[in-house]
Amino acid sequence: MKIALVGYGKMGKEIETIAIERGHQISFRISKENQQELQNINTANTDVAIEFSQPESAYENLKFLLAKQIPVVCGTTGWLEKQAEIENFALENETAFFYASNFSLGVNLFFRLNEFLAKMMNTFPQYQVTMEEIHHTEKKDAPSGTAITLAKGILANYTHKKTWVNHHSDNTDELEIISKREPHVPGTHTITYSSAEDYIEIKHEARNRKGFALGAVLAAEFVQGKKGVFGMNDLIHL
Repeated sequence: MKIALVGYGKMGKEIETIAIERGHQISFRISKENQQELQNINTANTDVAIEFSQPESAYENLKFLLAKQIPVVCGTTGWLEKQAEIENFALENETAFFYASNFSLGVNLFFRLNEFLAKMMNTFPQYQVTMEEIHHTEKKDAPSGTAITLAKGILANYTHKKTWVNHHSDNTDELEIISKREPHVPGTHTITYSSAEDYIEIKHEARNRKGFALGAVLAAEFVQGKKGVFGMNDLIHL
């Protein structure tokens, strides 16, 4: 495949390495320095675009690429209030849009474990659930997209929480998410159920970016030639 990398930071470079290892070509490497080259991407020179940019530019990037009928794999977070609009736009333009808050196989298994545990714990309201997420200092949005996905999984199964907040909370209806930013942390998410007697903790800690990058390339391979809206459950059949 010919893959356009829209967003060429640390993740974009990791994706490039894996894509080339798997026999693909890189048609474009779009960063802040050459943003104008986005206009040159079309279906003649690009089969799939992988979008890992910044929250403030993702929406316009996605609109442009989908309007050109280029399938897009997106891992940028912080713009998701417009996700439904982008998904509908992809369908209108008869192309493919694949979004995941996290492309790691381990994280997607962790999503299911989180939902299963929340459903189990729903019978025991004496436990209070909280979440902590830690990422590198370059990450601009908080909480992380992964943390939001985890929060949705909890709220759907643990009825004692009604909403999530990104700060400390004494309101028992609120799921507290604490975000920390520390140097050189690819991503750590910890969920704790605590009572007066004990606590239960599940945790996912990424060791590097390779798992995320491989998942993004596999998603690009998956969407080639397809039309519709997809996610990690479609790719790994969870």
